[in-house]
Amino acid sequence: MKLEFQRNNERYQFMKWGMQAFDTFGVVPPGFGIVHQVNLEYLARGVHKKKDAAGDVYYPDTLVGTDSHTTMINGIGVVGWGVGGIEAEAGMLGQPVYFLTPDVVGVNLTGQLREGVTATDLVLTITELLRREKVVGKFVEFFGEGTASLSLTDRATIANMAPEYGATMGFFPVDDATIDYFRGTGRSKAEIDAFEGYFRAQKLYGIPKSGDIDYTNVVALDLGAVSPSLAGPKRPQDRIEIGNVKANFADLFSKPTAENGFNKNADDLDATYVNADGVKVKNGDVLIAAITSCTNTSNPSVLLTAGLLAKKAVEMGLKVSPHIKTSLAPGSRVVTKYLEAAGLLPYLEKLGFGVTAYGCTTCIGNAGDLTAAMNEAIVQNDIIASAILSGNRNFEARIHPNIKSNFLASPPLVVAYAIAGNMNVDLMTQPVGRGKGADGKMRDVFLGDIWPTSQEVGKLMKFAMNAKTFKENYADVKGAPGKLWEGIKGVAKGEVYDWPKSTYIAEPPFFADFTMEPKAAATGITGARALGVFGDSITTDHISPAGSIMESSPAGKWLTANGVLKADFNSYGSRRGNHEIMMRGTFANVRIKNLMIPAKPDGSRVEGGITTFQPSGEEMSIYDAAMKYVADGVPTMVFGGEEYGTGSSRDWAAKGTQLLGVKAVLARSFERIHRSNLVGMGVLPLQFLNDQSVQSLKISGHETFDLKGMEGEIRPQQEVTLVIHRLNGDVEEVPVLLRIDTPIEVDYYKHGGILPFVLRQLLAA
Repeated sequence: MKLEFQRNNERYQFMKWGMQAFDTFGVVPPGFGIVHQVNLEYLARGVHKKKDAAGDVYYPDTLVGTDSHTTMINGIGVVGWGVGGIEAEAGMLGQPVYFLTPDVVGVNLTGQLREGVTATDLVLTITELLRREKVVGKFVEFFGEGTASLSLTDRATIANMAPEYGATMGFFPVDDATIDYFRGTGRSKAEIDAFEGYFRAQKLYGIPKSGDIDYTNVVALDLGAVSPSLAGPKRPQDRIEIGNVKANFADLFSKPTAENGFNKNADDLDATYVNADGVKVKNGDVLIAAITSCTNTSNPSVLLTAGLLAKKAVEMGLKVSPHIKTSLAPGSRVVTKYLEAAGLLPYLEKLGFGVTAYGCTTCIGNAGDLTAAMNEAIVQNDIIASAILSGNRNFEARIHPNIKSNFLASPPLVVAYAIAGNMNVDLMTQPVGRGKGADGKMRDVFLGDIWPTSQEVGKLMKFAMNAKTFKENYADVKGAPGKLWEGIKGVAKGEVYDWPKSTYIAEPPFFADFTMEPKAAATGITGARALGVFGDSITTDHISPAGSIMESSPAGKWLTANGVLKADFNSYGSRRGNHEIMMRGTFANVRIKNLMIPAKPDGSRVEGGITTFQPSGEEMSIYDAAMKYVADGVPTMVFGGEEYGTGSSRDWAAKGTQLLGVKAVLARSFERIHRSNLVGMGVLPLQFLNDQSVQSLKISGHETFDLKGMEGEIRPQQEVTLVIHRLNGDVEEVPVLLRIDTPIEVDYYKHGGILPFVLRQLLAA
């Protein structure tokens, strides 16, 4: 915590300024937990009450949040979802949140989970299923007797991962389980009575049965068919049953990168290397193992299971290799309380899973670095090292820039694989390790020997749902937030921030040259160059990384030039208040593959945020090329494939794109929030029609491009024309879809973005 406050003091000063400047702005200080879990356990009221001329008026709790996992609150029947920071900023200034009326997909859960199957296994199965059903931009509602059988925290785990399956929401209706959770987390009797009474009065109480509601369409899942699973090595929807993990890893090891593989020689799979510290390391070795993320640390069932598994493992003499970076980062301080009360925390600590922090850690790339010797060995020998975490995302370079194989799993499986030490192991048939049997003799220990029963977990659940513990913990938010928070000095006063010199917080340039009358909206694009040409599943992590900052990157060079030592770089996520860093980090992911760069002789793609500047063909960083195009007055475009902008609702993926001078992004399809963010920043989202794509149109990135058809009044989702000027002189005109989806988005675009639009409204009022 001391280090956290030291690194982020300038950010916390800014937040404290906001607390004194705005009447309705509050802060939960660092060290209490992850926002979504704190919302679930404390902030969410379920139903609100306000005074009206006619008396008390009750209305349901709703919200939008600036993180895609805001949807966790759907688990208690609250309508809420993630929006980009740009939309949220406008919302705070009184602007409504507009969106197209969504389809509602019903998911009929039947049966019950089998012994040994966790909520994590279920949510990975649902993520795989609903990605296949293409629920992007849709509401999902869970119903049926299987849904009714799930605990509230299991439901919250499923709701949390709605962005992973692509939905706007993963909604669970209010029922007795919801009310029990409110009691167990210390909500007042008056609040609980109002909550239950409201939903009963509105006839919204209880889980619908099959046939009760006419959904757009229905997807069915038998809970009894769910098996223990992991997901990886690069996407949360790529589920693998535990018995297939070893075979899957071996298969991907030698597959081309274009097929999600690692493009390695199969004979190297079992090769052993020794780093400079004398540590042996193999392909598939687990180097980071983390119980992390609000998705699972909000769920006492999986955490108690992990604790019991650790207890059995320690009692049998099993250990985790010291070179594996282990951590436990609960989503709230309550987790530590119940693990201590259940007597399980000491066993987790003995295996290295001591409490590291109360916040987003490994899941967002905040695991910290590996040793210099380990990094050197990985890079020099191109080792496919692994991380295993109980998180929700495992996109390329998100967990660690040098770890290419990342798997999502339940907390107990994180502990089990940390003990096993390698992902190239079949834990269904091979031992987890060597330990002592009941007779004291050394023997092979299998997963079944240390996996706890549901009865064992159930006996300890009383420690997890203790209303007194919740009340005492959250009373400190306002009453005693901690000496570190109270001791922050140098906080600016008044209603206008004075923007002190800082590498963390800087006045953004989005209102530079602001005028009350908007400049004429672009009626097209002429002579644009391609800044990047990308494939499918380009995530917001690819576009705007949140993890570590490389010293050799444009952002790293800027920090060094401004006197910041490498040890104090922190992360992109921590420095998102400074546009100089964030625009240099845009498209700077070490794993992003720009198809403008020629393939290697073996057919694999060059990785990293580089491009070829046109027309010279000079290779340079995307940031440097963008600045040269801006200086030359040349507009740029970005091209992508399916699911462009999937992942976090990171507003900097759009803000950085705009600051690099990009005028339009043309892709096969967009993830909901990123498309909205692009419009919010005045960048045109365009979509290929029918089966057209970068590949079918043979776009290499060496062409120039015009955009026609926006003259006159812009209409939502109109067709416009992309004109491709090829190097050989050929000209091709292609119709594409303008993904400005609503009339209000037309206004946003005309004003140069949502924030200039709102500011002009405020100033004119």
